[in-house]
Amino acid sequence: MARCRSYLRGLAICVTVLQLVSGVVMIGVGFSSIDGDIPVAKLFDQLSSSDGLLVLQVFGPITVVLSVLGITAASMDLKTLLLVFSALVFIEFVALMVVASPLVQVQTQMDGEVDEVFLNVTPLYRTDPYIQTELNKLQDSYSCCGLRNFEDWQDQLPASCFCTPPTSDLEKSSRPSNSSSEGSCVMVDSDHYPPTRQVTDKLWVHSEPCGPILKNYLSFPIKLRIGIISAVATIMMAAIALCLALGLEEYWKKPPVETTVDDFNRVKYEPKPTLT
Repeated sequence: MARCRSYLRGLAICVTVLQLVSGVVMIGVGFSSIDGDIPVAKLFDQLSSSDGLLVLQVFGPITVVLSVLGITAASMDLKTLLLVFSALVFIEFVALMVVASPLVQVQTQMDGEVDEVFLNVTPLYRTDPYIQTELNKLQDSYSCCGLRNFEDWQDQLPASCFCTPPTSDLEKSSRPSNSSSEGSCVMVDSDHYPPTRQVTDKLWVHSEPCGPILKNYLSFPIKLRIGIISAVATIMMAAIALCLALGLEEYWKKPPVETTVDDFNRVKYEPKPTLT
């Protein structure tokens, strides 16, 4: 029993230290900005990318303070302080779940808002020149074209949309279409040819749109915050369970007993006296 209690106490200390580290991570992510790496960020100025930051900024310091309290209580084996720590962490856990739960809905709503932004800026050749420049960089880097498809540029396809088709597609070049071919390129019909191109030229563009790439960039900060909050909540529940087990030890731990045999060979069980 003593060895089990020693393991339980060590595990409680480890979990509260892990909770302390998670609180520091919450503070670091909450006060740092990772939104500046989003390509074509100007396109999404009207969208809020700070959802969940305030949750991390507020609950991060609280988690650190309570973790220090829990480490102290577990290290010094202060049962009353362990119970107080468990109660405070449970309150923080409930508050964190209530405040952070809308983040899941925000992530779902963002896809619809981004699709609306894509619709409002098409055709792309009429949008802001800076946005066009950034889109061209994105198309060059990821071999994509347009936000939803290459038709977002209409007949003003930029050079960053052009691609060299694989051999298998060149063999099928006698069948112009607007749909994607087997490879990563698609041959467009004459309606989408730029004015500088002759109709007799065969024009191939990237078949993949850039919209899903931008959506991944936009959703990553929210997914990261949801992941951190979920991990912290799991650690909190483990810390509560362990510290409650230590704090309520006298209710579940069997008292030590000693056995004696009298003159009639009867075994008697009596509580073992403790040293004070």
